[in-house]
Amino acid sequence: MKSTLFWPLFIALAPLPLTAAPPTPSPTLSLQVEEYASFPTQQLTGVAVSKTGRVFVNFPFWSDDHTVSVVEVMPDGSSKPYPGPKWNSKDASVKHRFICVQSVYVDDQDMLWILDPAAPKMETVIPGQAKLVKVDLSTNKVVKTYRFDDTVVPSKAYLNDVRVDTVSGHAFITESGTGSILVLDTQSGKTRRVLDNHPSTKAEKGIALLVDGIQVVDPKTGQTPEIHADGIALDQEGGWLYYHALTGRTLYRIKTTALTDATLTPAQLEKEVVNVATTPAPDGMLEAGNGSLYLTALEAGAILHFDPRSKETATLIEDPRLQWPDSLSKAPDGNLYVTASQIHRMPRFNKGQSQQKGPYTLYRIQLNPPPKPAVDEVKKADPHLPPDPKAALPATNLPK
Repeated sequence: MKSTLFWPLFIALAPLPLTAAPPTPSPTLSLQVEEYASFPTQQLTGVAVSKTGRVFVNFPFWSDDHTVSVVEVMPDGSSKPYPGPKWNSKDASVKHRFICVQSVYVDDQDMLWILDPAAPKMETVIPGQAKLVKVDLSTNKVVKTYRFDDTVVPSKAYLNDVRVDTVSGHAFITESGTGSILVLDTQSGKTRRVLDNHPSTKAEKGIALLVDGIQVVDPKTGQTPEIHADGIALDQEGGWLYYHALTGRTLYRIKTTALTDATLTPAQLEKEVVNVATTPAPDGMLEAGNGSLYLTALEAGAILHFDPRSKETATLIEDPRLQWPDSLSKAPDGNLYVTASQIHRMPRFNKGQSQQKGPYTLYRIQLNPPPKPAVDEVKKADPHLPPDPKAALPATNLPK
């Protein structure tokens, strides 16, 4: 482990309103953060923690420095390729190895799911190699590989994040390259591509991303890169799937029963989409319990807590070390893990010159028990929020 020092932070717990207002002092919360693991040259994105506290991270094939795709971080701070060297070898057959792993996820049955968009350097998908790999953590063996053809993962698609509903037997995947959600029936293996013509899965226009003083710009267009449906969270108890475009400030949700109903037409399914709230631009999202969510706020280097019932957003932590906070995972002891992926410092967003600074770090945040925003907290302004929070889609009232 890189460091065992705890860093106390004192952060204002001020809910973010949907309209601007002068910030007002509010109660403070003391949180502790530690650097849990670091990797000198490997850019990490995803993290997943099992029911027994095992920690897994992944590294997408985004640069020539890439050497390994998935590792388990051991208690002594070392790491080993997972589920083994063969799956992480570039010399093995493409049918039996990872190509460009974007995210990892552990379901409520303690199965590890590894999402491989198979698009090295975020370019073209290698035909037939985009896949979702299921690993049994009790045996450390791959038990199922779901492959996606070009009817659901076209050449410019990019599979981003995944959630698995073990009750209904479906996996839900955000696709950020062209904008869609994939619905996989884990029993039959059939996959449907849905909401691919709906604004909720698309990047929003007029969004600027400023991260640690760096304006994130696509050199091909001179504009903010269009990163479509990205963050995802599953409220299994409430039956909601939440999702959010990275280039956007609108959080959406839809009933999982609607997503899994193959008899619905595209128009009928689109009517089930709910515009929930306006938030800062997130990358990763995570279920927080009681129907609430955690979201990363990549511009602020922060982690937020969002309550869909009150529509209040509270800043849990803000730290300059969280350089593009990416993925989140919660451990059984209540601690929260977050990766800092430094995406804004990649050469593609800096005129071909890397501004990345190693090492790449996995942080652990002490949230035991997880804090809950107080009802009477004073609301805080977010300068990035648009003046009209309902601009993206007509809002739908949430049930009390």
